[in-house]
Amino acid sequence: MNAVYRFSVFSLLSIGYVSVGINPNQVEDNEHNNKNDGTATWEPKKRPHIIFILTDDQGFNDIGYHNPSIQTPTLDKLAAEGVKLENYYVQPICTPSRSQLITGRYQIHTGLQHSIIRPRQPSCLPLDMDTLPQRLQQAGYATHMVGKWHLGFYRKACLPTRRGFDSYLGSLTGSVDYYTYGSCDGPGLCGYDLHEDESVARGYGGKYSTLLYTQRVRKILASHDPASQPLFLLISFQAVHTPLQSPKAYIYPYRDMANIARRKYAAMVSTVDEAVRNITYALRKYGFYRNSVLVFSTDNGAQPFTGGSNWPLRGRKGTYWEGGVRGVGFVHSPLLRQKRRVSKALLHITDWFPTLVGLAGGNVSQSKGLDGYDVWPTISEGKESPRLEILHNIDPLHRRSGQGTEPQPPVWDTTVQAAIRVGDWKLLTGDPGHGDWVPPQVLVTLPGSWWNLERDTNGATGKSVWLFNITGDPYERHDLSEKRPDMVKQLLARLAFYNRTAVPVRFPPDDHRANPDQHRGAWVPWVGEEEKEEEGSKGVYKKGRNKKKKKKKCKLCKLRSFFKNLNTRMMSNRI
Repeated sequence: MNAVYRFSVFSLLSIGYVSVGINPNQVEDNEHNNKNDGTATWEPKKRPHIIFILTDDQGFNDIGYHNPSIQTPTLDKLAAEGVKLENYYVQPICTPSRSQLITGRYQIHTGLQHSIIRPRQPSCLPLDMDTLPQRLQQAGYATHMVGKWHLGFYRKACLPTRRGFDSYLGSLTGSVDYYTYGSCDGPGLCGYDLHEDESVARGYGGKYSTLLYTQRVRKILASHDPASQPLFLLISFQAVHTPLQSPKAYIYPYRDMANIARRKYAAMVSTVDEAVRNITYALRKYGFYRNSVLVFSTDNGAQPFTGGSNWPLRGRKGTYWEGGVRGVGFVHSPLLRQKRRVSKALLHITDWFPTLVGLAGGNVSQSKGLDGYDVWPTISEGKESPRLEILHNIDPLHRRSGQGTEPQPPVWDTTVQAAIRVGDWKLLTGDPGHGDWVPPQVLVTLPGSWWNLERDTNGATGKSVWLFNITGDPYERHDLSEKRPDMVKQLLARLAFYNRTAVPVRFPPDDHRANPDQHRGAWVPWVGEEEKEEEGSKGVYKKGRNKKKKKKKCKLCKLRSFFKNLNTRMMSNRI
């Protein structure tokens, strides 16, 4: 190990944690992650019913209590009566957030560090890893899921009903039509994607998905006896992901919005708000409410060019700027000890696994290697968060062209896309994604010349390290990487530590057998349970292997590559 690296690690362990308030055993000691950190001070008389509502692509500026132009009276009321989570983080795109919610583990520990799981990829949530609904089932809960899955389905073993849910109604891919449930993975590769349990659910065409899912939730609540068995219900709305579709009645209240995309997007948010109103009404009607915990969360930031808004945060969906990872979230429950408040405690989407299993009376110690913390005392009683840092991600397959800024041999290869939050400090390396501040879309079309007023045009080309004090500069306008090289080295060393715990990336090539034309026009599992994975189809990337071969110049190939990168890096409608 080189001298620079030894010095940086030493400084991190000896003085770095003091300067930023970090416990040096936080990651190394997995048993610390599994402790209930204060939960002994409160025990529910009965195991609570847990209702988790997850929206898709809802930005920081896309809820009424952040932006009055968005009409969400139900969500605003629930949040005001509960605890608003104003220092809460998710992942920048769909699959990573959902995988971390379900497993309580960072992407680097599931092999899902890179991009999303696409419909034709033979990949899914690791089958040997326990899940949140499985742990809740073991604690005696009935578990049901409604809505978007997006955690892989190439084998039946990957389906929600095989990963801990008693029942499922929803879509397996990342993006579907709200009325027809058609989903495409490229030109001519389209299929039907609505499933009930493990079968294709025909006959629902024409029913708007948000309303369909709400009806299913109310049916589950009406048929379940709240006194006989606790309930876990994951409601994973497709909304407000593209395509921008909403019943006309919800668009009318936003008729004065000049920007059409913003108008449709706002209408979709309002459909979610009404759905939550109907769900909370059903919770009261059928006797669940008084012993329930309702969690509301987005899965990632919004895409401004399709109607969303993260203003005044920097960046958008698919980026590691705050606009991509700072999540809208709140908890509403009669069981909260301190209600009607705003929490600034540092929380992450991985924390829901140990928190909810703890509330359910389950045994978190059975789940080894969790990256989440039990934060119920933090949410309910206002205690300090046990979480002091967040690894946003390390993606070794996403590298910035050119050389990093560190001397050779470096503490960390700064061409690698990575981001970490430690105390007040946030470090980004490689290519964090488009770092623009996009104002609310008030004009008829975009982008226009006005957009350049807030664009990041100050010499970001070639740069590969950024450092921000997020507590003092939440909008990431003042890069301190040159002024605080000491902090840069400490956080780079922290990235290096995490990277040593990472598993190989799983990102296999597309499998032609997934084509819906071969399965009666539907997206369904296409690999038989008896079929073993061949070494070449596992899609495991390791250092020194899977090197790209030089390809002959081809204009059509370049065009295909352009659109593929557009999908992955700019997060188009297929994500």
